[in-house]
Amino acid sequence: MNLHAAARSALVACDIEAKLAATRGLWALWQAGHLTAAAWTEPAPVQVAGRPVRPELVPPERVARRELSHPQGHAALIHALAHIEFTAINLALDAVYRFQGLPADFYADWLQVAADEAYHFRLLRDHLLGLGYDYGDFTAHAGLWELAEKTAHDPLARMALVPRLMEARGLDATPGLRRKLAGHGDQAGAAILDIILRDEIAHVAAGDRWFRYFCVQRGVDPEATWRELVMASDVPKPRRPFNEAARLAAGFSPAELAALARDAQ
Repeated sequence: MNLHAAARSALVACDIEAKLAATRGLWALWQAGHLTAAAWTEPAPVQVAGRPVRPELVPPERVARRELSHPQGHAALIHALAHIEFTAINLALDAVYRFQGLPADFYADWLQVAADEAYHFRLLRDHLLGLGYDYGDFTAHAGLWELAEKTAHDPLARMALVPRLMEARGLDATPGLRRKLAGHGDQAGAAILDIILRDEIAHVAAGDRWFRYFCVQRGVDPEATWRELVMASDVPKPRRPFNEAARLAAGFSPAELAALARDAQ
């Protein structure tokens, strides 16, 4: 079975359970040696990843308020986290489907990431159901997927701006969210964030590893190239505070962290 064709099929799946099953199946098939990353000519490029009709996608400023002081706000926060994880499934699948002719380890990394994100989504959705809501009951925004569209032409840019920019922001935000949930008495939600933070360090590290791989291939300096891409006018900017320990574990250098501190909003 062709890896890129199978990843495309999972990527365009709109039904939640079908996407989760296909994602888990891809990782299992790869591990069993049943997928080949041979060149493949697709029928038509994927422009929009498959997703259910709900949640409704709206501009970020119209997303439901996520204040823990109210049960609905608590659920809206868990929903927002679930939406990030669902989008992250599509981002990992898209990297496997879209970028052909790369080392087998590249595909192994992103298939495992996709499977991890599917697990995270399942944990958060089940927790949301326990709060009396389901995925799709609140609005969401498409900002993370929009970066996938902007970097569809270049795996170096994809690794720079999705794992090393946006997912690294998750490393920064998760400890604070965990404290809020625990302080609100949501120990189950806090425990889920512990799992997500552990795994996301590895995911950002995979992005860092492949970003540096592509920089070596092209003979460019990784840190200068990343800063140039991040400082472009059409991408979100890094924001304080930074989880320096997690970023260092994921491959950021002390010099990069110092530069982030100078440039961040």
